[in-house]
Amino acid sequence: MVIKVFLASSSGSTAIKKKQQDVVGFLEALKVDYTQLDIACNEENRMWMRQNVPEEKKPTNGIPLPPQIFNEENYCGDYDTFFDAKEDNSVYAFLGLPPPPGSKEAEQADKVHIVENGNHAEETNAEGNLVDSIARVEEEEGQEEADDDREEEAE
Repeated sequence: MVIKVFLASSSGSTAIKKKQQDVVGFLEALKVDYTQLDIACNEENRMWMRQNVPEEKKPTNGIPLPPQIFNEENYCGDYDTFFDAKEDNSVYAFLGLPPPPGSKEAEQADKVHIVENGNHAEETNAEGNLVDSIARVEEEEGQEEADDDREEEAE
């Protein structure tokens, strides 16, 4: 999977230049494999980017500005959503990539998918909800206590 970052090499906007540099610099720091596609010098890149940004993600004027980020053909987001993912330590999820082992994002993913309970782990349901697992553990603990109470009464 290749991450595609659509940029404008000759943008007159310093804000756009800074946003592009931020995205590229962060991807390089993470050693993410990506390709820069220039929309200023290549009309095909510009048209492809504009056609593939989802309608609900386009600005009111209908023309998305760079940087726009894709994972192959799948739209990831613009600079604002990238920035939010960066702040939430979820850049790999934003990019549709598995987080590398040992990263903060991988550790967070492990916490979401596993509930530690003594010497064993209970998995979450398909939606990632921990409630069912916790309820099952509490129910089992309650049953054990009730069994203990009955044994004490019988003695």
